[in-house]
Amino acid sequence: MTEQQQQHALAIQALDFSVPTVGTPTLPAQGASAYHVPDDRKISYFHDLETLEFLRGRGGPLPAFEASGPREKLFHDPAWTRAAIVTCGGLCPGLNHVIKALVETLYFVYGVENVFGIRYGYRGLAPQYKLEPMRLDPEVVDTIHDCGGSILGSSRGPQDPADMLRTLDRLNLNLLFTIGGDGTQRGALALANAARERRLPISVVGVPKTVDNDLDFTDMTFGFQTAVQAAAPIIACAHDEAKGAYNGISIVRLMGRDSGFIAAFATLANPVVNLCLVPESPFTLEGPGGLLSWLERRLEKKHHVVIVVAEGAGQNLFADQPVVKDASGNVLHRDIGTFLRDRIHEYLAANKVEHAIRYFDPSYQIRAVPALGTDAVFCGHLAENAVHAAMAGKTAMVVGHWNGQFTNVPIPLAVRERRKINLNGQLWRNLLNITRQEADW
Repeated sequence: MTEQQQQHALAIQALDFSVPTVGTPTLPAQGASAYHVPDDRKISYFHDLETLEFLRGRGGPLPAFEASGPREKLFHDPAWTRAAIVTCGGLCPGLNHVIKALVETLYFVYGVENVFGIRYGYRGLAPQYKLEPMRLDPEVVDTIHDCGGSILGSSRGPQDPADMLRTLDRLNLNLLFTIGGDGTQRGALALANAARERRLPISVVGVPKTVDNDLDFTDMTFGFQTAVQAAAPIIACAHDEAKGAYNGISIVRLMGRDSGFIAAFATLANPVVNLCLVPESPFTLEGPGGLLSWLERRLEKKHHVVIVVAEGAGQNLFADQPVVKDASGNVLHRDIGTFLRDRIHEYLAANKVEHAIRYFDPSYQIRAVPALGTDAVFCGHLAENAVHAAMAGKTAMVVGHWNGQFTNVPIPLAVRERRKINLNGQLWRNLLNITRQEADW
């Protein structure tokens, strides 16, 4: 192991992987499941022997997640349980799949019949907006998985945890499922902490939602696989358009605010892309080592080019512009797609290079579709494990996925930092081998 790898392992070992509870589970989970996961079952964070042997040699516990799944004892009595579901942030494939699976697991597995949908994100828990909850049951959610978006609506921006807690208490709710990204889960953590301070036994459990697949301590989030799959026909069209014109240039802008996983996976899944730009790898435009000179050489050789760019790529090119944030506190990135389109046109026109540029931005089209294939199955597994955790009294956690297994992840770990592409890892090496962009640059 390198010294850097050792330091990383020790830093992970020092983190707290324990999941809080609202109380001690004492109720037998009769009829809930024939299979129960022991409370002490763990999923190792590291799965390579070299790192595990290094940590064993240093002493102390090995870093490991609590395993997800149904427990033998429950904290919440199903007969007295009232649950709520909220969807926050931007839309994402699979939201309705998750809502449906949450409702059906509560109803059919645990016999919880009082389930409510909070409208328009955390705004629905703020009294001043006067948004009535939606009653949810298996009939209401029967076919919602066929539809994109969220039947509950969504919104960005925080609300006062004290106000939201009063709403939960007034509605006599003791389970809250928060479907959203890092901002949503930070709000869930504040809400869980406020409930603990007031000694209210409310379990707040998150289902992590980020189409960018950038939440920490989980290797996959729902909607990501669908986004990669939905990008395929757009990239195919972009390739046809580029090849259909002399010096044809197609630029496809995909989601990826701070991490370029969608752009990278879509490129690998559709190996007609010649250049993939991601936030993790800054680039320049001008000079011999810039994108513009690379593009000119490419056109001289092949007379067409397909560029896939993540929305957060190239933000170093806007360093002189003021920082603007959205309602959730996220930095609003400048539009790298249209910037590249216009700058490339200016450069080639000035150099009298004949060209035709086609620009594609399918972001809203992609994120509003229903989950597809195995992604839909993944949504159901996440939701089921969220219900199991909540009924056992877990709180301030999200359901994660690590090394092929579902895990209970404390929210402070999940929102610690954004997960990014490792530019020295296999994913990026494979991409460079496919596109040859580094060799040609």
